[in-house]
Amino acid sequence: MWPLYAAGFTTAFGAHGIAANLGGQARGAVTSLLVLGGLLALYDGAEVVLKPVFGTLADRIGARPVLLGGLAAFAAASALYAGAGGPGWLWAARLGQGAAASAFSPSAAALVARLGPAAERGRVFGSYGFYKSLGYALGPLLGGVVVWAGGLRLLFTVLAVLGAAVAGWAALAVPVVPPLPRARQTVLDLARRLADPAFLAPTAALAAATAALSAAVGFLPVAGRADGLGTVATGAAVSVLACCAAVVQPWAGRALDAGRLKPRSGPALGLAVTAAGLACAMLPGLTGILLGAALTGAGTGLVTPLGFAALAASTPAERLGQTMGTAELGRELGDAGGPLVVAATASLTTLAYGFGALAALIALAALTTLATLRPRPDETA
Repeated sequence: MWPLYAAGFTTAFGAHGIAANLGGQARGAVTSLLVLGGLLALYDGAEVVLKPVFGTLADRIGARPVLLGGLAAFAAASALYAGAGGPGWLWAARLGQGAAASAFSPSAAALVARLGPAAERGRVFGSYGFYKSLGYALGPLLGGVVVWAGGLRLLFTVLAVLGAAVAGWAALAVPVVPPLPRARQTVLDLARRLADPAFLAPTAALAAATAALSAAVGFLPVAGRADGLGTVATGAAVSVLACCAAVVQPWAGRALDAGRLKPRSGPALGLAVTAAGLACAMLPGLTGILLGAALTGAGTGLVTPLGFAALAASTPAERLGQTMGTAELGRELGDAGGPLVVAATASLTTLAYGFGALAALIALAALTTLATLRPRPDETA
């Protein structure tokens, strides 16, 4: 399992490590905010388009070759800019990284589900989520140190080495998991399966949690600066959020396996905690920001392993790649939609009301999740 956890760390570290340093360090390549926005969107845009495609490919030929190919491609794309430099190569490298992550991220999640014991599905997804959150948390910090020491090209070099090392590790340690026989699936069959509450509700919960996390990471520092707080305090708030999200995930996974958290009511609880965190972010001063960061991080940390475990439990093994890829698409849409909701509301009112609007939507998502996943008479919540 460890190379799969490392793959989750790699995609998160690569996404945030580069994104946090593009604006100030890519001199000559980032000539305007519009160019910066385009470079930032390339990675996520490639994932939105390609994750379902590579997830389906993993079901067809096996998740292991797609995992190894994606990691190797990530290393090659990173080496492209590290070796060549230049604005055009930066665009090509960033697009290549996003496309490669689209291959190995859903494949790693599918392999976690295939290789992990069914009775410990919550634990393995909690551990996978922990290391992925660790990548998100450490990416800006360690990436900034590397860029300070040797520039942006050195960071791409580090990512090339990381991708190659994880690919080699996975080739040695991850066993061959042959694709399973699959019944022919029509477009109508796929639509029915994706519209099933067993898929739709966990995916919507994951998307809502990701929307809250993305908005909090982006706008809590803005709220702190508006309250007169310095960069140390606002940076600490984001660190609190990331740490809470990382620490809660393994606990949530173990609690699910032990029956202390329920697969149906657990995600709704996580979304309720997340909504409470966004509501606390409306309060002025450091107290509101820290409470908002802690509760938002803890709530999203609850939702993530429970959501993926629910998807793995309800999906036929031969369709795991497709399911994980499509669920990741939902998370990417949430990643983009959360900040847009806050920004659009704040532009008409204030940032506090932006947090409030997203909190209301997340609370509605919690109620919808609970209603949609209402247990049948023959099972518990």
